[in-house]
Amino acid sequence: MNKYFYRKGGAETYFFALAEGLRALGHDVAFFSMQHPNNEPSYWSKYFVSEKDYVGDISAFKKVQEASTLIYSFEAKRKFEALLEEFKPDVIHMNNVHRQLTLSILDAPYLRKHHVPVVYTAHDYILVCPTYTMVNGHGEVCDACLDKHFMHAVKNVCVKGSRTKSALATMEAEFLKFHHAYNKIDLIVAPSRFMKSKLDEGGFAGKTVAMQNFLTDSQMAMGARVANTHKFEDAQAGARPYFLFFGRLSKEKGILTLVKAFLQAAGLGKSAGSETGAGAGHNEVLPDTWDLRIVGDGPEREAIEQLIASAGPQAESRIHLLGYKSGEDLQREVGNARFSVLSSEWRENMPYSGLESLAAQTPIIGASIGGIPELVEEDKTGFTFESGNITDLKDSLLKAAAVDEDIYGTMQRRCIEYVTLRCGQQAYAEQLVDRYAKLLNSGKNGN
Repeated sequence: MNKYFYRKGGAETYFFALAEGLRALGHDVAFFSMQHPNNEPSYWSKYFVSEKDYVGDISAFKKVQEASTLIYSFEAKRKFEALLEEFKPDVIHMNNVHRQLTLSILDAPYLRKHHVPVVYTAHDYILVCPTYTMVNGHGEVCDACLDKHFMHAVKNVCVKGSRTKSALATMEAEFLKFHHAYNKIDLIVAPSRFMKSKLDEGGFAGKTVAMQNFLTDSQMAMGARVANTHKFEDAQAGARPYFLFFGRLSKEKGILTLVKAFLQAAGLGKSAGSETGAGAGHNEVLPDTWDLRIVGDGPEREAIEQLIASAGPQAESRIHLLGYKSGEDLQREVGNARFSVLSSEWRENMPYSGLESLAAQTPIIGASIGGIPELVEEDKTGFTFESGNITDLKDSLLKAAAVDEDIYGTMQRRCIEYVTLRCGQQAYAEQLVDRYAKLLNSGKNGN
């Protein structure tokens, strides 16, 4: 179960890959989702709920009309019940279901009658934070709602700077609390140890398990195909080494911090005169052959362009905004990068961009926040820096650029070892099936 039935983001990557992994082990899989023009075809789409859009360009009347189903959807409950009657599942596994599907689906009579276990993979922090991100309306990382008093979100105007949207999100969180909706979930899968710790702190201890996100066999194969083990030879032949950011160009991704840090490290523009940190002894300035490549689009693109323009023509020649890329085009960028950068300023969970980088044997420069440090083993699969700290990130860029070929080759081997040992699709599916079996065999369903 997932609100989107097309490859929209990381949750959908997981959702489709999990179904693929379960089917490979011989299990039958049905889907429950929302209707959408981009959906992949499915026999089960006849049960999907009507399309709902709470953020897009729709009329005020329709927005109010659809917002009434944000917290509880009788349509979703009815259609899910019909699917259950046809498919007769042993287990249901929820992913992103809030708002478009809602947890009303857990009130389907079939689930109670047949004691079907419910598993939920937490792709964000919605269980403990009305805004999903644990970032408040002031842009600060925030633990306030771990006390389960969700009015903090209204007080801090946490949802898109709107008091109305913050109030609506708070109403949803309070309703789910008093409706005991989460009590109907038997197991919560957290894709990082950090997320598990926050869910436990927020009242879900005893119900959570940490299971790191995985890569499909095809993702692993693509990573191996694009992995470039000759990056130093390429540089000697005239190719320019580069750091790579790929993802949404938004404030919480730390993209502006990264651009400023690169400008400082390269000695370009106004940022060049900023204070240098203690780690700068690796090299005072980046060699002028090093570039920063940025793949993606988003609300901060214009601000990035302004930063680059203000730093002068040399900055424009070394920082490249490449726009949106996907598939093998994107993976070639990843495979040829000397390092990828995860500069997040929110508690990113277990980003697929990091896993894809490691699979392509490209080490990571990662912010010490959320689940990122679980991917970046210092001096092995990459380097870490303090999230949001321009000087610390600059020092990490300088440190990375100073790595010699032998050490870099060792780091590449560490990257592939990491994903091989921890991120296999079949191993993940088998472990999950074992957990399903334990739920089925527990006293809860009287078996």
